[in-house]
Amino acid sequence: MSDVVTGEAVVVEVRVAQLPSRAAALLIDIAVQLVTLFGASFVVGALAFTADEALLTMIYIALTVLVLVGYPVIFETLSRGRSLGKLALGLRVVSDDGSPERFRQALFRGLAGMLEFWTLSGAPALISSLISEKGKRLGDIFAGTIVISERGPRRYGPPLEMPPQLAAWAATLELSRLPEGIAATARQYLTRWHDLSPAVQHEMGARIATEMSAFVSPPPPPGVPPFAYLTAVLAERRRRDHARLAFQAGASQRPAPTTPTPYPPPHRQAPYPPPPHQQAPYPPQQAPHPYQQAQGSHPPPPHPRAPYPPPSHPVPAPMAAPPASQPSATAPGPTSGGFVPPA
Repeated sequence: MSDVVTGEAVVVEVRVAQLPSRAAALLIDIAVQLVTLFGASFVVGALAFTADEALLTMIYIALTVLVLVGYPVIFETLSRGRSLGKLALGLRVVSDDGSPERFRQALFRGLAGMLEFWTLSGAPALISSLISEKGKRLGDIFAGTIVISERGPRRYGPPLEMPPQLAAWAATLELSRLPEGIAATARQYLTRWHDLSPAVQHEMGARIATEMSAFVSPPPPPGVPPFAYLTAVLAERRRRDHARLAFQAGASQRPAPTTPTPYPPPHRQAPYPPPPHQQAPYPPQQAPHPYQQAQGSHPPPPHPRAPYPPPSHPVPAPMAAPPASQPSATAPGPTSGGFVPPA
């Protein structure tokens, strides 16, 4: 992984392409170029009996330059940094600031590739890729580009299952303030839970659970281990997201409601009052507004108070870490509360 600073001064983390994948993409491109060059040479050779020798030599040179240099330049310019080999391996050439590759950069890479691969058999490209921190060859250094991988490793395990003991409590959670960063950290922690030692499992889980409890309410029941708390929150969040998406998909298929008839606009009040001789001897009695209290009337009684005050939502304190002498187990069983560790 490498950090790329965009033109808007935003740091973006990208996955730099490794040398084996770049070498495999290069072999595919070289194979395509050789097949194209041999096919074009066979067609030009068929015209050797009818064309001039100098003309054939000029055609051979033009075809060689077009295939060896024009192939990567044309493909990378039109496909925004991907040749056929890079497309097969999931690679892409981008600028150092993360923007798409431009024609000038593709031309620099194509001319340098002619020298690196076809003239010097790829030795300068190999040495430069091993020395460079981002795996750049000479063409990338001259053009100001970097080759990234668009196919990251997928380590997503099965979806988290709600602990049965916390299902009723999780249904009452307020999750609108939960940041995505803390949720991603908790998900990664649960994925690597079995790779951690027991002390690290508890210490890291308590720290992440404490951070999450500042944005999630109400607090968990007493005695809940950190991994069970995090699993319940993420499982409930995922269930609500699926329910919302299903509701939106169903709402989009329903017929649109008919537009009701608009109410007539109210009468506009005269800008000035009528003269005194035209006013009524007694002012008309206006009907009280349905949502306005009459003068002298008693206010409505307040709502009855709940028998128990609402909880103050304290932040749960981290649980004490287990002793360091506790032996690690590869497949720990359920805890005292019956909570099963994440799979």
